[in-house]
Amino acid sequence: MRTAVLRINVDPEGVLDGQRLSAGMAALRSEAAHLGAELIDVNLALAPAGRREIELLMTGDNPDVLHGRGLDLCESVFGVVPLAGVVTFISRGTDDDAHGVLAGFGLTADIVRTAGPDGWDVVVVSIAEADLDRVPESRIHTALEASLNCEVWIRAV
Repeated sequence: MRTAVLRINVDPEGVLDGQRLSAGMAALRSEAAHLGAELIDVNLALAPAGRREIELLMTGDNPDVLHGRGLDLCESVFGVVPLAGVVTFISRGTDDDAHGVLAGFGLTADIVRTAGPDGWDVVVVSIAEADLDRVPESRIHTALEASLNCEVWIRAV
């Protein structure tokens, strides 16, 4: 399972005071832990009004579903309508990460990980030729190498 980093502005209108922000962060940390999520520590009271953004780590593959859960959680804790920010995924170099990168391009593929001649991982990704006509191989290759931090070979099938 992949880990998403959800960025959410919990007070886009800048109406919450320092005490409410601190209390909200404590409540959010507790509620997030109950959901198996993790809140990155930040002092929202020091952030400028309108830029009070939190980072919430949640496991899952669907950014829209995860953002929805995060937004609902923030709204219930802070009592104001939050604003969704960017969602990124933490990469640990796993095959799940590779499948997630491919899904971002709308692709599926077979992935085989082996040790190369020097002992480092080599990941062979078998992608349908029709998919490679739709998405440039160089984009797929670059994204996979960045995510996996190993050598990637793409094979058209």
